[in-house]
Amino acid sequence: MSTTQQPPRAGSRAPAQQQVTARRPAAVRYSTWALEFYRSALGKKYIMAITGIVWMGYVFAHMVGNLKVYLGPEAINSYGEWLREGLLYPILPHHVMLWILRIGLIVALALHLHAAYALTRMNQKARPTKYQTPRDYIAADFAARTMRWTGIIVLLFIAYHLADLTWGWANPDFVRGDVYNNLVASLSNPIVALFYLAANAALGVHLYHGAWSLFQSLGINSPRFNPWRRVFAVAFTVVTVGANLSFPIAVQLGIVG
Repeated sequence: MSTTQQPPRAGSRAPAQQQVTARRPAAVRYSTWALEFYRSALGKKYIMAITGIVWMGYVFAHMVGNLKVYLGPEAINSYGEWLREGLLYPILPHHVMLWILRIGLIVALALHLHAAYALTRMNQKARPTKYQTPRDYIAADFAARTMRWTGIIVLLFIAYHLADLTWGWANPDFVRGDVYNNLVASLSNPIVALFYLAANAALGVHLYHGAWSLFQSLGINSPRFNPWRRVFAVAFTVVTVGANLSFPIAVQLGIVG
């Protein structure tokens, strides 16, 4: 009895003719522990806090150095010369330590901005709708709600401040090395003085919330410790911003200049 092989049905393939589709191996993404940690929300909060501390330290040191303007031209000009030429000299060559600090600040700022943007996007995906009730909106205090906008104002202020008193592009009377007269020439303009006041007010709001929230980002969040967090945030902001606000006011009143 013979067996007759049935022809394959239309649209079907014989086993021998079936094409085997090989799966491509998944792309291996090179990573490190630090990179994986940064990809998490917790890692980004840590970066925000650490880079915030770096810039808080710089802003405070910058303010303290600028207080020498009240001691006269020689004091502030000598301080500026020391920053440019004598910082850690002769341990390091001229300008080297200054550029190390500048590069460190630029890297810290870039990480701070990226972490802030990434966290904002993560929060938007987690909470696609805005505050549902006025009570929810009020619960987030003013400083927290305006962090994005005060950050943008501070960023623009940094750019203008560099163009004004470091590079001299925005200061027609700029003389390299003459810190005192450059400051007086700039802040003698009422419009520039008002801009400095407004920008430092935005800096104050940003500093207050940053100084308050960095402890929580680093996991230091105890009800017993919270009153001291607020004291630190208020004191740091008042001292730093108060001194910065005094510079344009002193020039406008003729105390400096």
